[in-house]
Amino acid sequence: MEIKVARSLPGKSLEFDRVKVGGSAGVCRFWMAGCCKRSDCRFLHPEVPVPGVKKSWKNPNYHVPKTSQIGGIPRRQGPGFEVKSAKKPCDVTQIAQTSETKDVLERQNKKQLCKYWVTGNCVYGDQCKNLHSWYYGDGFTMLAKLNGHTKAVTGIALPSGSDMLYSVSKDKSMRVWNCHTGQCGEVVNFDDECGSLMCEGPCIFVGLPSAIKAWNLECRAEVALNGPLVGQVYAMEVGNNMLFAATHEGNISVWRTCSSQVAATLKGHTAAVVSLVVGANRLYSGSMDKTIKMWDLETLKCLQTLHGHSEVVMSLLCWDSFLFSGSLDGQIKVWAATESGKLEVVHECDEGHGIIGFCGITDAEAKPILLCSCNDNSVRLYELPSFTERGRIYAKAEVRTLQIGTGGLFFTGDAMGQLTVWKLNENVSS
Repeated sequence: MEIKVARSLPGKSLEFDRVKVGGSAGVCRFWMAGCCKRSDCRFLHPEVPVPGVKKSWKNPNYHVPKTSQIGGIPRRQGPGFEVKSAKKPCDVTQIAQTSETKDVLERQNKKQLCKYWVTGNCVYGDQCKNLHSWYYGDGFTMLAKLNGHTKAVTGIALPSGSDMLYSVSKDKSMRVWNCHTGQCGEVVNFDDECGSLMCEGPCIFVGLPSAIKAWNLECRAEVALNGPLVGQVYAMEVGNNMLFAATHEGNISVWRTCSSQVAATLKGHTAAVVSLVVGANRLYSGSMDKTIKMWDLETLKCLQTLHGHSEVVMSLLCWDSFLFSGSLDGQIKVWAATESGKLEVVHECDEGHGIIGFCGITDAEAKPILLCSCNDNSVRLYELPSFTERGRIYAKAEVRTLQIGTGGLFFTGDAMGQLTVWKLNENVSS
């Protein structure tokens, strides 16, 4: 992986962090080239990260429990999708283990997946120079593969405190998996392909063409959100007591708490909006028009349009004061705010393959890990801020969706309908 570092300081590691306050609106181009020697430079010099400062993830489509009733879902018994409310914490480790028991050191030494092993035709067996496993790296483990979807998985959700895992797919279904047995206990069928899935507290939201359906899992009530949605709903987010839905038309529809009617529509993108994330009282949207827009959550006005990617902006993620963007152009860009509040790129990575999705998680040692899905059918695990690779996951098709759970759990769903459960190890090797 080629990494383009946004600066070079003598005697300092090549890392990124937020830009200093107290400078002007721009990052010093001489400093970025490693040759600015002015201590009183009027341009910005991003700082070296301070050791021991905890930084937090803000993943799209993943939220802590809240008591708000978005969409006016009542807290009473009602018709619709019935799911038992959780009484026990999720324990996916009880799911039957798969046969992926290759030695850790062997996986580390063999990092190129054997294409013949994938199809069951490798004749070299243990003597093959390539990897016969769906992953390498000693910091995580595959727990289970959940089979049932017949087309691409487009959304995964594990509501906090629930013992049920939810997934939606282009096969027009939502599946409900028992976390203790790994069995699919319920299938909800729709008339159209599912484009996205999100959980917020006890509520589940499913994005469909020109519609969103929602369920309150505690009272088993269903509601459809009304509004001028046009085209597939590719992404949903919650922030400041509002639900945001991004559509193929290029608009973002907004619902306020306790209302099933659209309160506002955010316009500005010229093509489909495919990614959303909320952070620092801002909504960020990524689009097929190759731009990112930053919206104020109070006024719902567009504050800035970010240019820099040459292809679709597939994924957005917030980490502390940074915005990560991933595009089919193969670039990961890290953005930070200047004194004026405008965002500028402070770090770039070239993955060499188009980026499909991001997810952030923290390991047992509180180190932040970035999960990055690429269109070469792999997911890379990077430790931040150094972007040191911790391991890699392989699939038979593109991993279209990533999601995290509690206790180090994370999930991948690929274009063939395969849903896989993973877990970060409690003891991480140094």
